[in-house]
Amino acid sequence: MMSEDAGQMLIVYDDPSDQRSLSLDETSSTEESPDETRLSLETTNDAIPYIGQRFATHDAAYEFYSEFAKRCGFSIRRHRTEGKDGVGKGLTRRYFVCHRAGNTPVKTSNDGKPQRNRKSSRCGCQAYLRISKVTDLGAAEWRVTGFMNHHNHELLEPNQVRFLPAYRTISDADKNRILMFAKTGISVQQMMRLMELEKCVEPGYLPFTEKDVRNLLQSFRKLDQEDESIDLLRMCRNIKEKDPNFKFEYALDSNNRLENIAWSYASSVRSYDIFGDAVVFDTTHRLSAFDMPLGIWVGMNNYGMPCFFGCVLLREENLRSLSWALKAFLGFMNGKAPQTIFTDQNMCLKEAIDIEMPRTKHALCIWMIVAKFPSWFNAVLGERYNKWKAEFYRIYKLESIEDFELGWRDMVNSFGLHTNRHIANLFALRSLWALPYLRSHFFAGMITTGHSKAINAFIQRFLSAQTRLAHFVEQVAVAVDFKDQAAEQQTMQQNLQNICLKTGAPMESHAASILTPFAFSKLQEQLVLAAHYASFQMDDGFLVRHHTKLEGGRKVYWVPQEGIISCSCHQFEFSGILCRHALRVLSTGNCFQIPDSYLPLRWRRISTSPAKLLHSSSSDHTERIQLLQSMVSTLVAESAKSKERLDIATEHVSILLSRIREQPVTSQGVRDISPIHRNL
Repeated sequence: MMSEDAGQMLIVYDDPSDQRSLSLDETSSTEESPDETRLSLETTNDAIPYIGQRFATHDAAYEFYSEFAKRCGFSIRRHRTEGKDGVGKGLTRRYFVCHRAGNTPVKTSNDGKPQRNRKSSRCGCQAYLRISKVTDLGAAEWRVTGFMNHHNHELLEPNQVRFLPAYRTISDADKNRILMFAKTGISVQQMMRLMELEKCVEPGYLPFTEKDVRNLLQSFRKLDQEDESIDLLRMCRNIKEKDPNFKFEYALDSNNRLENIAWSYASSVRSYDIFGDAVVFDTTHRLSAFDMPLGIWVGMNNYGMPCFFGCVLLREENLRSLSWALKAFLGFMNGKAPQTIFTDQNMCLKEAIDIEMPRTKHALCIWMIVAKFPSWFNAVLGERYNKWKAEFYRIYKLESIEDFELGWRDMVNSFGLHTNRHIANLFALRSLWALPYLRSHFFAGMITTGHSKAINAFIQRFLSAQTRLAHFVEQVAVAVDFKDQAAEQQTMQQNLQNICLKTGAPMESHAASILTPFAFSKLQEQLVLAAHYASFQMDDGFLVRHHTKLEGGRKVYWVPQEGIISCSCHQFEFSGILCRHALRVLSTGNCFQIPDSYLPLRWRRISTSPAKLLHSSSSDHTERIQLLQSMVSTLVAESAKSKERLDIATEHVSILLSRIREQPVTSQGVRDISPIHRNL
């Protein structure tokens, strides 16, 4: 409740010498009933406007009234200006009114044009401040000639008034900070939390909201598309000048405007050379700010982590554009096509792959299909949805095609899905997504839920905050660099972990010394399981089955002289890791090492040969420093395990340091090692 003193202070002031009727709009009324009137919150006398109060400029008067309004619980806006005698000849009078002054005019409907039905906060409030320009002794100033502080609406509390648009401002410094954050790809929520921590304010108490930040970013996107395209090409050319190994291709339409553009980084091309056997081409995303389809090529490295291969922006997602994208990608990768490529259910893309990559196995990403299940089947199945989904997964993982098709028919009958078009479409495309049809093709383990989440998280990193189109290439580069650094750290951590041998078999210790910890853990699982299987030699190979089974089993074909072994389960062809059946036959045949050809390069610890490292160009200097850093970390970890190891390491490192200090120092080396020092 208001105090009586405050109520007496907040009355209507008016200068009789400048008496003038105030009508805020055609429909507003200056008559108010007591029940509809709300007085402002209590303020101090020296902060209340009064008749005769002077200001050097009308802007100064506005700022004073704005501060007064903020303390009271409302905001103001400039309402009307008047010249001499109301008709120009210089500005002589201004009105500042409550933000809820006036009434919303009724919009006349315009056929053919959609109307935005936006709610208005205006309610005909009559609170105002009037100032008039006077000239005494040649000096012009502004004086308050009218003031009324009665409101016909509730006033806001101090913790609420800050949310009014008039008090939500983003300073130039904060704008620059936000744009810098946007380039890194972090989300708006993360930006807000970082700035709250930097400014030491409570969550939600910044002078702007998430919506304001999104509007700011959107304002930077509302640029001419043609200018944006020119800037994007200029950006790519600048990157190419700095890094000759950066690759990009673009296509122009008949009007000489940018139609498509694709790019890849030097590190991506090198990664693809080893890990490009299985590739995900994700075209399910769009740059919403520019309404452009985005395609991203991603794979998996030898430590089970996502690696970026390339990006493409298309004006339209049709056969012609997608064929162009695949050609550009093959050009980046020196014409080397992947063994397997995973995509969404895009029939244009399927046709483009058949044309441009005829020898590549095309498969549909199961996680992209499953992501659509709730919208496809939730309403149809209701409470039975989860039960159906579990049955779908069981059928999906069956081993034989016959079992899959029989199980599919039973599932359709059980859940009454005979006429469902999604079920019919999935069955028609079963050879592109069901495991029984795909086990003989290499997937690099990318069908698991864990790896699909890792790939999606990687993609979302540079989609979460988009600024200008030209900056998007930088955004992707930052995300790739971040992922590369994180991968290096995880690689080092994996290598530092002590490997626990579970079987004691020579094959196990031999594989542990060659494969990455990620790949070895997969092989070790199969080695442990192999001990539970029996092998029987047949005329045309071996029959391997679980020791508790009397029938069935897997057929293994082994030619020791040629180092060839294969199994009817096709696990090696599918994952690059030998199965329990083949390992059992090797063990029975007194084989103490896995044949070299069954320890693929893509799963080995060293992805680049030492000879290639020794002969690498100066552009690879930083990578060699990072490799040395990893080796030093491993050296310290291994040396710390015993006093004897530490003594040997200290002695040899001292000798090595003496030899290194005798060598000359180049300016290139100093430049390249500076970022390493900063990282350390």
